[in-house]
Amino acid sequence: MAEGTTTHDSSPSSSPADDAYMNRRTLRRGSAGWLLLTGLGVAYVVSGDFSGWNIGLSKGGFGGLAVATLLMGVMYACLVYALAELSAILPTAGGGYGFARRALGTWGGFLTGTAILIEYILAPAAISIFIGDYVESLGLFGLESGWPVYLACFAIFIGIHLWGVGEALRFSLVVTAIAVAALLIFAVGAFTDFSAGGLDDIPVDKNAFGSGSWLPFGLLGIWAAFPFGMWFFLGVEGVPLAAEEAKDPVRSMPRALSISMGILVLLAVLTFFASTGARGSNAIQEAGNPLVVALQGDGDPTPLSRFVNYAGLAGLVASFFSLIYAGSRQLFALSRAGYLPRFLSLTSRRKSPYLGLLIPGAIGFALAAGTGNGARMLNIAVFGATISYALMALSHIVLRRREPGLERPYRTPGGVLTSSVAFVLALSALVATFLVDTDAAFIALGVYAVALAYFAIYSRHHLVARAPEEEFAALAAAEAELERN
Repeated sequence: MAEGTTTHDSSPSSSPADDAYMNRRTLRRGSAGWLLLTGLGVAYVVSGDFSGWNIGLSKGGFGGLAVATLLMGVMYACLVYALAELSAILPTAGGGYGFARRALGTWGGFLTGTAILIEYILAPAAISIFIGDYVESLGLFGLESGWPVYLACFAIFIGIHLWGVGEALRFSLVVTAIAVAALLIFAVGAFTDFSAGGLDDIPVDKNAFGSGSWLPFGLLGIWAAFPFGMWFFLGVEGVPLAAEEAKDPVRSMPRALSISMGILVLLAVLTFFASTGARGSNAIQEAGNPLVVALQGDGDPTPLSRFVNYAGLAGLVASFFSLIYAGSRQLFALSRAGYLPRFLSLTSRRKSPYLGLLIPGAIGFALAAGTGNGARMLNIAVFGATISYALMALSHIVLRRREPGLERPYRTPGGVLTSSVAFVLALSALVATFLVDTDAAFIALGVYAVALAYFAIYSRHHLVARAPEEEFAALAAAEAELERN
């Protein structure tokens, strides 16, 4: 028998695959409780509080970015509650791919999984460049930003992941706790210099429709600021990718998603208001380290600004580390099911998907060393993210409509209305990416097109029926067939 049972149509057959195939592709179950999962959710995002979001001030001003952040916060909250229900139904490493596979078929599963991969492969590459910039600016070990620093990042942190998932998530939790504590300390220090007059000090573009002191670039500026409002939350949707390695995922996953989202909302509000109020929106709108600028302006470094600068490095490390984890699990699930080359899902004796870590890491390092353009790569990542959000929200809607009797240990508050809000806002954010970086959007579309061609020509005819996400979908098809008969 060939390795893994395959199918040659859109519905994997139910014949059993070679057990050896699945035995070589297993993760360590029960490695993460709700606390580690919550830490993972915050870790994905926390670097965005230290830098990047402030560029939205140059697109929409204080008012425009504030409205954009509010709307994107609503989108993520609605999406997180929808994902909490979906992850309780299907607690596997497939995450978004698995949800869409059940609701939207093989094409929907692949479209969603590929979009998630674009996000989780490009984002670590970009963050490694930012880590290099921080290392150079802080004068650590006399190093300059460049490929040796990027290589060290990938080698060290992938090495920790190869050691084991429990060890990796505990390391992530510690680093994330340091970054979160630093943000709270920063807010206390910055609010001592708070001035409401600095919030709307960006010069007004009088030619922009609807412009004013709070909306200096007009109403369109709100839309243009969407991708930067996302930075306060980008990545939290990756928590379900740890479901297969979680303790009691049916209970721990919804709890971790809800708590991590609550923490992120608090950090977003504190960081946004403290930074703009302390130094003014105009001063920090294009700063590479807005929190440090908010504390010291053009003056000499203070003990607090130095501490925040070092903590910014910790935040970058936390996000870099956790995004590597998320990308490896999505790649593992797609490969195990045959959507991508199957060898990528092989796991080690310590139950780590070693090729799923090493190959994306090599790609990320090559992109970082070859381009040095972290902003462009993050914009591509955001484009992939918005596609996956729309498809995951749509999956929730479809499953609620098509399978109302499906056992749901956790139910999304508001039901379809909640996921519909996430769907509409995700589509709006997707369009907004073209307003920010058209080149990045078309690069992402090009990568998407190549992946889809591979799926259409080859992999959709060689899916593995024994993969958990495929079995789940096959069971649904069988039940539907029985109902029709």
